[in-house]
Amino acid sequence: MRSTDGGDKKHLLTINLEDYFQVGTLRSVIRPRHWYRFENRVEANTRKTLDLLDEHGAKATFFALGWIADELPEIIREVVSRGHEVASKGYYHRSIGEMSPAEFREDILRSKEAIERASGTRVQGYRIARGWFSPDDLWALDILAEEGFAYDSSLRPYLRSLARNRGHRGVHIHYAGDKQIWEFPLSTWTFLGFSFPISGGNYLRQLPTWLMKRAARNWDRTSETPFVMYFHVWELDPGQPRVKAAPFLQQVRQYRNLNKMPSVIADYLRCYRFTGLGHYLGLSGLQPPADFVPEAGGARCWTQLPVSESPPRDRSISSGTDSGVDRSPRTPVSVVIPCYNEDLSLPYLSNTLQSVSALLDEDYDLRFVFVDDCSRDKTWETLNEVFGDRKDCHLLRHKENRGVAAAILTGIRESETEVVCSMDCDCTYDPHEFVHMIPLLEDGVDLVTASPYHPKGKVLNVPGWRLFLSKGLSALYRLVLHQKLATYTSCFRVYRRSAIADIDIREGGFLGVAELVAKLDLRGSRVVEYPAVLEVRLLGESKMKVLRTIVGHLKLFSRVAAARFLKADHHSPTTSLKTRTIDIEQAEENPRAGSAKNPVLYGPNRKEI
Repeated sequence: MRSTDGGDKKHLLTINLEDYFQVGTLRSVIRPRHWYRFENRVEANTRKTLDLLDEHGAKATFFALGWIADELPEIIREVVSRGHEVASKGYYHRSIGEMSPAEFREDILRSKEAIERASGTRVQGYRIARGWFSPDDLWALDILAEEGFAYDSSLRPYLRSLARNRGHRGVHIHYAGDKQIWEFPLSTWTFLGFSFPISGGNYLRQLPTWLMKRAARNWDRTSETPFVMYFHVWELDPGQPRVKAAPFLQQVRQYRNLNKMPSVIADYLRCYRFTGLGHYLGLSGLQPPADFVPEAGGARCWTQLPVSESPPRDRSISSGTDSGVDRSPRTPVSVVIPCYNEDLSLPYLSNTLQSVSALLDEDYDLRFVFVDDCSRDKTWETLNEVFGDRKDCHLLRHKENRGVAAAILTGIRESETEVVCSMDCDCTYDPHEFVHMIPLLEDGVDLVTASPYHPKGKVLNVPGWRLFLSKGLSALYRLVLHQKLATYTSCFRVYRRSAIADIDIREGGFLGVAELVAKLDLRGSRVVEYPAVLEVRLLGESKMKVLRTIVGHLKLFSRVAAARFLKADHHSPTTSLKTRTIDIEQAEENPRAGSAKNPVLYGPNRKEI
């Protein structure tokens, strides 16, 4: 391979090894404590990147998160086995502004240890995970030098930043007392004293390709120092799930022109010769020793996260036969999960439920009931692929779309336990909270419902206009119902099956969730409210039709008010709310209109209703 001027000049290729959900662009809606829930795409994307480098005979430095090294050590080893260097990008995806000097030192050492443990190589380079170093952050280079790092690549000259020292634009040495460290800033183009990046993945996607190529050719011809280029492995993955909860500009930055990135990178690899930073400096220890034996598996380190970022801790799972200690009988609990066009959310849900099962296993015998509400995408196929072979999972499918409340009722009626939970497929409420909610279903309580509007509840990233509407509707229901709840529309609940299974609802969709509470209230059931955190939906799209839902709630409110104040028969909520019960024959003719209890066998643990 030759550079465009026909010479043998080598340029420097750096690649950020991280998954799509770990990037700083999405940090406003995705917290590190939820990383484990997302579908792992970094393995496939890294191998795609390695194949592209092999095709063009290029070498690179991969800046990897320590979290990746602990969770997926095999991908770190594959990078090294293909002849590339692995350097540190910190442990978690944090900016320099989020860490004190002491925290920064701890983070780089933890990452270094994780990567060396996985790769068998010596970690000698570093790049900040989020953002770049400003002139006020150069103390970090001193710490890196003190800890034995040979080089850093965290400077990005931009506009007037670092403009006072022209040497900062190219490869140079930073001195820290009696120690030193090489610095590899990102390559930039300077115009009228202002510096503009020309070598990063986001800039290659957002700016005109011809302009970026022209700037690279100019650097290749005129600069004595090598061109420093970078991209992320997820940028070669145009099919990655879209996190639509992120603000518009962040979505543009994350997803725009992903489809053109593989061809753009391939074009650069054809035009220039690339090597990694460690190879450029001639560093030793970039390959593992012949007798290196990797440790088995990764080491999850959740408990070392800051408290605000730590997920619920898994309780140890033990059995009486293994430990010799008798276990108390576990309470059977069913968890009903309605699904409608949730193909993208199911891998996220699966990872979440594994953690939930571990947390609740000691006290509860969990069974999961999935109700596909006649989805139009591949939800049913994915449900069978992900959960179909599990003995603790029961898969149901509506022949017609009936709505979320109808799907919840189907799941409750098909459950074989007295305690039945319901949750959203998108995990907007954290299902780990069931460990606190289930005990609240004590004698005399028929429903425990979660509320983000409770004084001790919380809402994260949900649009203000939706909160205003939801709170307004709840205020209306409080006017006419006996139990004054902060919200009546949450799907995140714990039911007593015997109190709910015989209730028929007129509204099968989102309105039916409030209708269930209203009917329980009017018949004299006791409802307990639990303060919870509601987060914005991350994957897929909301199924709620806002205007239709508002109008529907107003109509439902009028019926509830009539049932309450006109002294209707409170012991017959079906009559008081003008709904009707139909028999099995009628249900077959009109599956939307009531409780169809004539399931057709669809396979092991699968039914179509």
